[in-house]
Amino acid sequence: MGYLVKEIGPEDTAILRRKYESRKFHSGKADISGICVKLYTEEHQVMDMWVDNFYAMSTSVKSHARIIAVKEEDRGMEVLYDRSTFTVFLINFDYYGWIKSIALAVAADLLEDSHSIHSVHGAAIDLDGVGVTLIAPSKTGKTTQSWGLLRTGDSRLITDDWYFVRLTSGRPFVTGSEKNCYIDADIGDVWPEFKPLVSTTKFDNKGRGIANIRWVTGIDSVTATTSMRHVILLKRDREDERIVRKLDLDEALEYIVSNDFCNPHQMVRDERKLRIRTDFFREFFGKCTVFLVNTTGSPEQTQMSIRKAINEAECGRVCEV
Repeated sequence: MGYLVKEIGPEDTAILRRKYESRKFHSGKADISGICVKLYTEEHQVMDMWVDNFYAMSTSVKSHARIIAVKEEDRGMEVLYDRSTFTVFLINFDYYGWIKSIALAVAADLLEDSHSIHSVHGAAIDLDGVGVTLIAPSKTGKTTQSWGLLRTGDSRLITDDWYFVRLTSGRPFVTGSEKNCYIDADIGDVWPEFKPLVSTTKFDNKGRGIANIRWVTGIDSVTATTSMRHVILLKRDREDERIVRKLDLDEALEYIVSNDFCNPHQMVRDERKLRIRTDFFREFFGKCTVFLVNTTGSPEQTQMSIRKAINEAECGRVCEV
């Protein structure tokens, strides 16, 4: 992770807000799983990406959380977080991807404590009514493989990055919160089906941009919700010859905890939050079939392994019924 979160109090927040009140901000409200997150930024391009990325919240709804992004000379990059007011100050951030992830993380912090709604830093896809999620540490192929699953007509995207979960007596109920995806410019090199999407997207200085997948896969290829059935955990370990392995609950839980929940964007990391997140994943994984896939092969080979695991799990489920 490229930043650390420093906690501040409401007095610090009041001082900083007075300090920046004369700045010329662009502002916009996002609806993140029912939480109104308002962004203040001095960068017009950042606000354009924010508006394209998230569903808009009504202007009549007061913000539950605020992100204030500013530039400061003679300072490094900083994240200052006031937990009491859910206010974040981002100092010298030039990467939109972290701004949007911090917005999701603040909403997650609030929902986790107040509404028993949990979050997963992962992709969620509905495959012909079957919920599938890919969860992985950075650089192991999560985005590549989630977009690979979207190439068939029976798939619908919930999110390629982050979703929220309500645990019920049945399958976990998941919802996405991003209207459009923040994609890499090279996604069309991996999966040629998405080259038309890349050609219509404006990319930032990091080679990423907000893209509407509906332009390629159709208006009905994105849906807001699904019930989760299969979890695909990814790793990249060339010393392990095993490609696909079904995990029991203890193995799955050990994986997610040892990898910091595969989420570098957690606003608070204390013992209480660790316990909440561990208990959530224990119940979440306990309601799903969990596989560990080693992504040492080509993207096409890994995609075949993932689809085979899902198909075999579905065949087994039907036989059991």
